Amino acid sequence: MKPFKLIVSGGGTGGHIYPALSIATAIRQEQKDADILFVGARGKMEMEKVPKAGFPIRGLWISGFQRSLSIQNFLFPLKLLVSLIQSLFILRKFKPTIVVGTGGFASGPLLQVAQWFKIPTLIQEQNSYPGITNRILGKKVNRICVAYEGMDRYFPSSKTVLTGNPIRASICGSTVDTKKAKSFFELNPQKKTLVILGGSLGSQRINELIASKIDFFKSCSLEVVWQCGAWYYDRYKSMSQDGLVVKPFVNEMDQLFTAADFIISRSGAGILSELSCVGKPLLLIPSPNVTANHQYYNAMALVNVNAARLIEEKDLEEKFEGVFSEIITNEKLQKEMQKQLKSIAKPQATQHIINEMKQLI
Repeated sequence: MKPFKLIVSGGGTGGHIYPALSIATAIRQEQKDADILFVGARGKMEMEKVPKAGFPIRGLWISGFQRSLSIQNFLFPLKLLVSLIQSLFILRKFKPTIVVGTGGFASGPLLQVAQWFKIPTLIQEQNSYPGITNRILGKKVNRICVAYEGMDRYFPSSKTVLTGNPIRASICGSTVDTKKAKSFFELNPQKKTLVILGGSLGSQRINELIASKIDFFKSCSLEVVWQCGAWYYDRYKSMSQDGLVVKPFVNEMDQLFTAADFIISRSGAGILSELSCVGKPLLLIPSPNVTANHQYYNAMALVNVNAARLIEEKDLEEKFEGVFSEIITNEKLQKEMQKQLKSIAKPQATQHIINEMKQLI
């Protein structure tokens, strides 16, 4: 593969950012002289996360169209126009060989302009139900990499390839020692550890649940690492104590997943792809506040093969303790979950996507 110049655009949530970073990191490892630029949306989390990962990023003045009545919607046409102009200047100056979009506001105008310039474009759709940006872009992009079967309902089948979702190499190929990982979070290595993930921004409902169940977890002899999200950290940080670690966010996910014996998580497509590779007994609580309830359907893909248990938010009060107790006490169920998660994992997804990029250029 000849050295090339790559633009990657995706953001707004970790579900868009981390696949983008996985692709860029793998390209950099394969080609030391590859020139890589990220394009995101000003004020969104990618403007912080991407530079921390060692990549340059440019920000567009763009945000999504609000479903509810909002003054921001009146600015949307202006923001879109400005972002298209900004994208034009970025593309003309950087002259990329290929442009890759992983979803989010910024990928829309950037890939649209790239298509006008006949630059090869590829989008990576993480979910079982694509967002509006990728559905629009999918009509004209050169390749669409997806993680679920049946996506030709939304995209042209001739362009669509089942690759799986990119997974961070530090997670997929982790060699972290379990005892050291637990010590990293100041946990007792002799006890089982529960890890709670509420998504990159945090989940109010999951946080409320966990806050009310601390004594229950203690009665189960569990230590807990609770990633509550930056938005909620000030509310819950005072609850940290021996055996309960409250974090706004965890960057060392390889350490976190190695320390975990059980995991409670949202069911965004990206995190499910990583959790499949991790292979730890899993309870999913899908967010109901997403397009077409896609987190529920993401989760059911695992539940249907006995790789996870699921509780909807509306049933948490009634069902949580019973379902969770079954997971932590039923060793046969634990082994079945671990086996099934590993069987559906796609650890080579990133390389598969890169191979598709090579074909385009």
